[in-house]
Amino acid sequence: MDKFEGKVWTFRDCIDTDVIIAGRYLRTFDFKELASHVMEAEDPEFASNVGEGDIIVAGWNFGCGSSREQAPVAIKTAGVSLVIAKSFARIFYRNAINIGLPVITADIDANEGDILTVDVDEGLIINKTTDTKYEFKPFDDEMIDILENDGIINQYLNNRGK
Repeated sequence: MDKFEGKVWTFRDCIDTDVIIAGRYLRTFDFKELASHVMEAEDPEFASNVGEGDIIVAGWNFGCGSSREQAPVAIKTAGVSLVIAKSFARIFYRNAINIGLPVITADIDANEGDILTVDVDEGLIINKTTDTKYEFKPFDDEMIDILENDGIINQYLNNRGK
């Protein structure tokens, strides 16, 4: 996997899927439309200000609530390269991996606007703003394969017949 570098957006504990993408937007199959409303309930300006490659850093239980796959889809389509949280709701975690959005469980100190470098293979996060390093358990080979194929469906399609 690649290394990631991006600006940090911080969010509190227990960000649920209704906060990530409100139910009223779930009637669309247009991923860009979903992304235009991502995190709207928590930060109305997030979708218009997030940049390609930016990183979400959150507290405990990120993605709790319903099992809607649109939540990680909206985050990824908005340009977020990965999400780091102290913990994730199990279904959100798996939905994120399945659509090719890396999610890392780690307890790090980062402020909004900090710049992080994340080496997924090494299990290393470096806060370049504070020059602080954090370790996390790297993904296993199966998860890396899913993420490198940009999701589980592509992994299947690319690996069938092998």
